[in-house]
Amino acid sequence: MKNIQELLDLKDKAAIVTGGAKGIGYGISYRLAEAGAKVMIADLDEAVAQGATQELTNKGWSAEAFRADVSSEQDVQQMINACKEKFGSLDILVNNAGIYPSVPLAQMTEDEFEKVMHVNLRSVFLTTKYAAEVMKQQGGGKIINITSIDALHPSMAGLAHYDASKHGVWGFTKNSALELAEHKIWVNAVAPGGIATPGSAAASQGASAEQMAAQTEAFMAKIPMHRMGEPDEIGMVVLFLASDMSSYMTGEQIVVDGGALLS
Repeated sequence: MKNIQELLDLKDKAAIVTGGAKGIGYGISYRLAEAGAKVMIADLDEAVAQGATQELTNKGWSAEAFRADVSSEQDVQQMINACKEKFGSLDILVNNAGIYPSVPLAQMTEDEFEKVMHVNLRSVFLTTKYAAEVMKQQGGGKIINITSIDALHPSMAGLAHYDASKHGVWGFTKNSALELAEHKIWVNAVAPGGIATPGSAAASQGASAEQMAAQTEAFMAKIPMHRMGEPDEIGMVVLFLASDMSSYMTGEQIVVDGGALLS
């Protein structure tokens, strides 16, 4: 039986975290690197990814930045290859990249719908497809998809495209877990609730201070813990799924929402 330090030790493991440069993604990158993993921070914003990488390497941890549009098949293939070339393997894939522009259904364009589906859902298909082939050759791996409580229940109007994409990721998680289990590839998901991130602040741009305060108050009223979550609180759960602590789990979704779905 392994002791607790051994169970959480990711030394010699290589990980990719998409959208890993800030917010929830950085919280995940931080915890995986702290546990000993070599982390490739893949992000559309290369400068921010470089900055996040520098923060981790300054602590003596192993990290590399890579610019990628995860909705592009070519970029995904290059990202997977870069991880193999730089770190020698790909053991952990965290599909975190996502967007959530709020648009009422009547005003939503086809292009807006397609963009959300491409970034949030198509990317998970592409990364899983190519990462799984590498993991099969290595004898196993871990794939962790960041969904949302919106994969289970809508949190607000204006996110029909986002909710469709996240329901899709949850369905894809279960079916890919079923298919890949025989290759010792475990596929699970984490469903965050309200998390305080730069992205959540950006989603409120255009709203007045009074509107933002009212939205925040209304959302907080639904959370039994009466607070927003922190990115690190998602990072810790992802670490659990990436480690041997979750050795008998696949096709599962862990909700991390302060109890929001209870209400």
